[in-house]
Amino acid sequence: MSHSVELSGVTLDYPVYSVRAKSLRSAMFARKIGGQMYNNQDVTIVRALSNISFKLQEGDRLALVGHNGSGKTTLLKVLAGVYEPTAGQIRVDGSVATTISIGAGLDYDATGLQNVYHMGRMRMVSRKAIQAKLDDIVECSGLAQFIHLPVRTYSLGMVARLMFAVTTAFEADVVIMDEWLSAGDADFQEQARARMTEFIDRAKIVVVATHDFHMARDVCNKVCALGGGKVGFFGTTAEWVQWIADGAQPLSA
Repeated sequence: MSHSVELSGVTLDYPVYSVRAKSLRSAMFARKIGGQMYNNQDVTIVRALSNISFKLQEGDRLALVGHNGSGKTTLLKVLAGVYEPTAGQIRVDGSVATTISIGAGLDYDATGLQNVYHMGRMRMVSRKAIQAKLDDIVECSGLAQFIHLPVRTYSLGMVARLMFAVTTAFEADVVIMDEWLSAGDADFQEQARARMTEFIDRAKIVVVATHDFHMARDVCNKVCALGGGKVGFFGTTAEWVQWIADGAQPLSA
């Protein structure tokens, strides 16, 4: 089976209602997600993504780069099927694994261990396969002392580490993820970087949002630079590095 991801003219609009009474709120909303804003009768439309088109083939590792609010996470959610585009088409051939919003899909009243099985089932992984990876997941997360506690007692970093460990434990054809390597101390970040590199190597196609120049340059072979919900650059990593050298705005720290 051939694996691919293709977007053709993908646009995503958010309607913001009652804008006459909430003009400041709608303006701040547009600023937060980095989109363009226009009026349609009594509705303000925030265009979060505008005419996004690209195609990925098996073996591609795409870095989504851009400042906060550029549209990276929104595009990830469209690719993952969380949002349906207002216009355009998306085609994803292959099984998909996603890590986008920290804590999304978790049962906060259940224990960390119960959530490991829950997340595995959401990925269509058998209980036997989850059990075979359980020690690896717990060790990677660093939560051995907390794995039997309710997730509602976890810090945000602990939740991120648990989800990262589960997601990277099982193979998928297409991987769509935010970069969460900032969760935890320096030792965990080093371990997470190595683990994610191995995970990426096993996947057929990877799309990852990142602020890390070195990660984008060294791990990915293609880059999509976003700004205001629009594609400012799409090409190979080498072309992107040259694009920056020629005066384009580099990644923020």
